[in-house]
Amino acid sequence: MQDDVLSDEEFLIFSLQHYENPQCSSLEEFYEDLDRIKYLKRLMNRGDGDAGQKNRLILNHLIILTNVFGIVPGCRILFYRMEQKYHRQLKTYLHYLNVLAQEIPEIDISLVEMDNALLEELRRI
Repeated sequence: MQDDVLSDEEFLIFSLQHYENPQCSSLEEFYEDLDRIKYLKRLMNRGDGDAGQKNRLILNHLIILTNVFGIVPGCRILFYRMEQKYHRQLKTYLHYLNVLAQEIPEIDISLVEMDNALLEELRRI
């Protein structure tokens, strides 16, 4: 681990420093955007329903998060807040969107394998 790895105490400060949403008029909107990570976890955990619709919802949340936090900080926030069991899916979605940061201090992104079946599903959207 490196010295610049986030701790739980530093996470909120890091998130606030990198939050850039011109339409944001309150702290409540900032927390609503951070809550998208919870929605992502639920969607990634769900196996039922329309896979295409689920994938589109996940992509929409990821696009919003990388837009309001930026690509590198957004990826860092996502990998920090999501359990390791979601990292494979997360890397695949971010790669598909071409917004995958090459370096994330909290994890060695090169060791996270992509989900090739999911990548094929995404290419069919």
